[in-house]
Amino acid sequence: MQYYLSHLRELEAEAIFVIREVVSQFEKPALLFSGGKDSIVLTHLAKKAFFPAKIPFPLIHIDTGHNFPETLAFRDQLVERLGTQLIVGSVQESIDKGRVQEEVGANASRNALQTITLLDTLEDHKIDAAMGGARRDEEKARAKERFFSHRDEFGQWDPKNQRPELWNLFNGRKHHGEHFRVFPISNWTEMDVWQYIQNENIALPSLYFSHQRECVLRDGVILANSEFIKPQPKDVVKTLSVRFRTCGDLPITGAVESDADTLEKIIMEVATTRTTERGTRADDKRGETAMEDRKKAGYF
Repeated sequence: MQYYLSHLRELEAEAIFVIREVVSQFEKPALLFSGGKDSIVLTHLAKKAFFPAKIPFPLIHIDTGHNFPETLAFRDQLVERLGTQLIVGSVQESIDKGRVQEEVGANASRNALQTITLLDTLEDHKIDAAMGGARRDEEKARAKERFFSHRDEFGQWDPKNQRPELWNLFNGRKHHGEHFRVFPISNWTEMDVWQYIQNENIALPSLYFSHQRECVLRDGVILANSEFIKPQPKDVVKTLSVRFRTCGDLPITGAVESDADTLEKIIMEVATTRTTERGTRADDKRGETAMEDRKKAGYF
C-alpha cells in the first residue's frame, strides 16, 4: 500500500523535525513570537511537535511600544491558552537605558531598534537557539538563510559563511557566546501558510481580515492611522476597507485595500495578487539591502 503525504503535510513534517532537532541540540532554545501569522503557525507546529506535553521552551516577544493593540491582545490570549512561558523584551526600556536612540523625523520607526533589544534579551536569558517564522519567499535576504543560521558572539550574521545542510543534517556546534537563529518554515510560501491555517483552523488576529479602518495614505503606502504617525502635508487621511498581510509596527506596516474577510477569500486574493507580501512594508523601502543590513546586525 502506498503512503501519500500532501505537500502541506510534508512541509509540516519537515518543520516539526527541525523544531525537535533544535530541542535535542541546544540547551536553552526559544521561539521568537511577533504575533504575526508565521510565528503563530510556528507556535502551532511546536505544540504538535511535543503534544501532549506543553511546548518545552518560552516564547519571546520584542515589544516596540508601537504594536497593534490587536496583536498584543492575541499574544496574551494565546500564551494563556497554551500555558507557555512568555518573555517580553521592551524597546522602550532599551531607549530609557540609553542602549538605543529613538529615531526622529517624519518616517521615524522603532523597527531597527528591536535588534539591540532582541540581542540583550537573548543574552539575559542565555538563549542559544532562537526559532523564527521567517520564510525564504518573503524577501531576498531571507532567501539566503539556512535552516540553522549561525550568529557570532556579537549576534551578527555572515551570509557568506554558512554551513552546508546536505540531507537535512544540521550542525549546531558553536563557541561560548554564539547562538543560532533557526527557521523551521523556511521552505513554506505565503500560500502554504494560508492553506495550512485553513486546514488546521488556526486562530489569527483580526488584522488579517478585512475591516473598516481610518488610514493614512503616504508615498503609495496605506498606513493605519495612530498616535505614532506624524502628520505630513501630503498625507491623505480616509477610512478604507483594508486588511494586513504582515503584522509589524503601526508606523511601518502597510495595509492593502481588500474585502477578504474569510480565509477562503484571503487565499483567493493571495493567489491572484502581484504584490509581494512585504511589498507594503515601509521599513523595507529604505534601501535595496535594508533587510540584509538589519539581519547582519542581528535582526530577526
